[in-house]
Amino acid sequence: MHFPLSRREMLLRTANGFGAAALAALLEQDGRAVDTARSPNDPFAPKKPHFAAKAKSVIFLFMDGGPSQVDTFDPKPALEKYHGKPFPTKVEPTQFNNVGNTLASPWKFKKYGQCGMPVSDLFPHVGARADDLAVIRSMVANFSEHTNANYFWHSGHGQQGRPSFGSWVTYGLGSESRDLPGFVVLGSGLIPPGGADCFGNGFLPASYQGSIFRNGAHPVADITPPGGESAKTRTAKRDLLRKLDAAAKDKFGDSDPLDAAIANYELAFRMQTAVPELADLSKETTETQKLYGLDDPKTEIFGRQCLVARRLVQRGVRFVELLCPNLGHDRWDQHSNLKRGHEENARAVDKPIAGLLADLKRTGLLNETLVIWGGEFGRTPVAQGSDGRDHNPFGFSMWMAGGGTKGGTIYGETDDFGYHAVKDKVQVHDLHATALHLLGFDHKKLTYRFGGRDMRLTDVHGELIEKVLA
Repeated sequence: MHFPLSRREMLLRTANGFGAAALAALLEQDGRAVDTARSPNDPFAPKKPHFAAKAKSVIFLFMDGGPSQVDTFDPKPALEKYHGKPFPTKVEPTQFNNVGNTLASPWKFKKYGQCGMPVSDLFPHVGARADDLAVIRSMVANFSEHTNANYFWHSGHGQQGRPSFGSWVTYGLGSESRDLPGFVVLGSGLIPPGGADCFGNGFLPASYQGSIFRNGAHPVADITPPGGESAKTRTAKRDLLRKLDAAAKDKFGDSDPLDAAIANYELAFRMQTAVPELADLSKETTETQKLYGLDDPKTEIFGRQCLVARRLVQRGVRFVELLCPNLGHDRWDQHSNLKRGHEENARAVDKPIAGLLADLKRTGLLNETLVIWGGEFGRTPVAQGSDGRDHNPFGFSMWMAGGGTKGGTIYGETDDFGYHAVKDKVQVHDLHATALHLLGFDHKKLTYRFGGRDMRLTDVHGELIEKVLA
């Protein structure tokens, strides 16, 4: 005959079961087990790529405005020979059609690392990480105007309304973090021309749009519960939302917009705890904070962004984009005052970026994090006026690091003046295809049905840049 168990006996017999449940939750938080509690309709649920991936996440350091390739990573001695003289070859139409004489770089270049990579005096700290960098000197873009060029770089299309790179990555991989968005944009006072549509989800479900975090201790508005509201009241509100969501699904059935809305409500609730903890850097060591330049007002803003970016990928966020700090002038877009503008911009980001690379490497995260640096285009080797450079989409530099790339590599060439890409030309679609490959995707198969055809980030273009792969 079986008698009912007392509460004490029930707890004794099921204790291991409670421990197993707790262990499963902890393993899931670390990405080492499947979260069976996540609904198959959850747009944030982790997904398998097409093949084994080198990288699990992306950090994109967007240098809004267009850094000059001949002043950063592509030295051109011929510019010194012709400095101050009329440019010896044909000049392409420029944004402002104010063409001056040949303009040599105001900065010297030095070789760094075992690879002997030349980097200008603008980036001594990044230069010290040369053996981690794969520099592409032969980038080309389809647009020479900021807004369209920004849309093109971010979405593979020169007009607004297409999904951003980060949206495609999150759509393809989901997110390992349950408490933070899969695609985060870290702002610091300047939104690039083109606005928030640069980070939009386009025709993908709304869950995949970029979430813009402000710089500082309170990156998300209204994340703190209203004063005086008890935890019981907040739980009651959340339960009511669940009931309303369930009623809506009973009436209208499953749908991407409805699932996205429900997921966003749930995520917002969890972010009330996760975001303040993310933004609190006080638990980072003094050594780490100095590594990122948080002890210097000139580097503190971007340094904080870089450190938060590391903390985000540690927590399973898939795509993090960092925007340039507001230094009181027009980003990297130096149509005049090239020396002052580029020096101020570089000073603000050089040490933080080097700190990020060093920190990712020492924590083992660089192996699985793809870091990308660059702007929407480069700048001309001729002066605009007397001391500026105009837009140049015909040949410019970007670099990648970590995540399966080959460090200490230089790929592609521009002509003797750094004007046009002349060897191993790289389109934006090629870089997108290569990044997706490192994340485990065949870019031709990562598609979404819209407008009667299967759409993709690379459209009908894109080839792998094989020689930058480790």
